[in-house]
This record gives sequence, C-alpha cells and structure tokens, in this order.
Amino acid sequence: MGWAKGKHALITGGGTGIGAATARMLSAESAKVSLVGRRREPLEAIASETGSSVFPADMTDREAMEATFAAARDANGPFDYVILNAGIGDSAPFLKTRREAWDRIIATNLTALFDGAQLTLPDLIQGEDKRLVIVASVAGLRGAAYAAPYVASKHGAVGLTKSLALEYAKTGLTVNAICPAFVDTPMVDDSAERISRTTGRSEEEARAALAAMNANNRLVTADEVAASILHLLHPSSRSITGACLTIDGGTTA
Repeated sequence: MGWAKGKHALITGGGTGIGAATARMLSAESAKVSLVGRRREPLEAIASETGSSVFPADMTDREAMEATFAAARDANGPFDYVILNAGIGDSAPFLKTRREAWDRIIATNLTALFDGAQLTLPDLIQGEDKRLVIVASVAGLRGAAYAAPYVASKHGAVGLTKSLALEYAKTGLTVNAICPAFVDTPMVDDSAERISRTTGRSEEEARAALAAMNANNRLVTADEVAASILHLLHPSSRSITGACLTIDGGTTA
C-alpha cells in the first residue's frame, strides 16, 4: 500500500518522458492515474505497464479538454493531484520566428495551463492535501537565445504558478512549478534532430551539445524529474507552495 492509495492523479503529456515516468511512480504508490495526451498509442503503452486510464485529447482545444477531464473524473473520482506537463519546444532566430510558431507554442505551453487549471481547480480547492504541479523549465527563470516563444511561455508558466499559489494559499491546495534543465526526453530528441539537420553535425554530437548546456554536462533523466514531482505531491510537502523547484545540475546556481 502506497502513500497515494486511492488518490486520483491527472497527468497531461502522460505518454512519454516526464509524464510517463511520473505515471509509473504514482502507480507504484497505489494512485489512480488518468493519462491525457494527443496520441493514444503512447498513452496506452504506459497504461499497459501501470494500469492507468487513458484519455486522448488535444490540450489546445478547451472543449476537448472539458470533455476529457469530465470523463477522467467520472472514471476515477475527483482530482487530488494534477500534473500539467504537456509541452512543446522549437528554436529559431527571433527575426525568423513565424507568428504561427509563436501561437502554437504559447497555446500548448501556457494557454493550456490556464485551461487545465481552471477546469480542475473546483476539485483541487475542496479537501486537504490537494496538489497542482506545473512542469515549467529553467527557461522560465532566465533567458535563452533562439527560443523566444518557448522562454516566454515558460516564464508565463512560472508566473501563473506563483499567482495561483498565493490566491489559494489558505485552502488545502499547493501550487508549485518544476523547472528542469535539458531532460533526456523525446523533446530533446527533436531538438537534436533539428540541430543535426541545420548544422550537419550528427545527432549524437547534437545531444552532447545539449547536455553540455547543463552545468553538470549531462542530461537530466525523466525519473529524476518525476521523483521531484512526487516529493511535491507527498503529504509532508503541504507547506511547499509557490516554489519553482530547479532540477538542473547547477545550471541556474
């Protein structure tokens, strides 16, 4: 029996990377886990390992989110833990960044957080030991060249976290952000592929270059991030709210 037995955890972006690692750890603690993501196949792969429930949805579609979250609530009960993890990245010189790219990144990385929080807060402000965790990035704490839309979206994620933490500080809800550096996930794979395509370097060399941007010269693992998320969910963390937990090997030190 785990400390999360009977708790209902909703994880967006639950089919790969940080979301999948968090689902595995929460399931091991006996939580009921609802996985949300755009692609059914990765969600079902994790569900087959963990016994989680699968709810495919586009996180940039408010109506789809409403229907999906309602289905998850009907299946597993009111939300106790909500981990808003879905996100995308891109890189380009600012003057070559198209408005369409800006809109797509802001919609996925920031507006979807607004919608996700609004749709789950009615459950999260009822009862004790409720948790909202927003997966942001060290890019939400500092600047980064060639990634203006991504950095802007993650700064917004950090700001939203701090605002909600203060607004609901007198309830049983805590609101915190996780701010990892480069994590060994499919998003980094995509970044390595773009670097390889534009520079002619091999994808292995591109991954090494990304790892070198972390102060400890290695990529953070998804399990390391998931373990920090579980720390914030634990009942002993009820006084941690409004925090931005960095998992970056000293990058922002």
